[in-house]
Amino acid sequence: MPDFSRPEAHLDRTRLDAVVAPIVRAHGGEVVELEWKQEPGGWVLRVFVEKLGSGEANASTLDAGVSLELCAGVARDLSPALDVADIIPHRYHLEVSSPGVERPLRNARDYVRFQGQKAKVRVREPVDGQKVVVGVIEASSDPCLIALREGAKLRTIPLDQVMNGRLVFELTPAARPGKGTKPGKKAGKHPKEDSSPSGSHTQDSTEETQNS
Repeated sequence: MPDFSRPEAHLDRTRLDAVVAPIVRAHGGEVVELEWKQEPGGWVLRVFVEKLGSGEANASTLDAGVSLELCAGVARDLSPALDVADIIPHRYHLEVSSPGVERPLRNARDYVRFQGQKAKVRVREPVDGQKVVVGVIEASSDPCLIALREGAKLRTIPLDQVMNGRLVFELTPAARPGKGTKPGKKAGKHPKEDSSPSGSHTQDSTEETQNS
């Protein structure tokens, strides 16, 4: 998650959430993550959204995906609302999209929701000498711990040691001949709309906003 408290960020996260969340909800979505960063083309505010109620329903990344129309509608209404709120003191680009298959994991509920899927977690203190841990999310008896299995090794990590985490996209391995597919045929190809590494349904045209 971005650090909105850094002086160079110039954003009040509480005020930003108060503007963004109701507009996203009005369009039938909910905020997954906000990303605020400076890139070669200037400052960018990215709003990642999924279908409203996806968290409570433990929806998969595919089922939680939002349409291009929803993203465009959120961007259309959010841009002038941010102008009125006067939160961002300089020019920036606004992008609204679905988080895609490599979705960020923000809290304990996300790790429960996506059990059985592979995740990559960056930690504050090394675990077995590693500051990046990759493994399949398993159930944890302690809500303050997450469990990642890599092969035969199970690692438990305190949630307060997690700097950020996200799902890892993997194509389903091709089935071997004799297991329901013909030789030379690939099986398990992931749906096309979620195969983009940048996330599906990214808004085609970026909204640019300038504080007046």
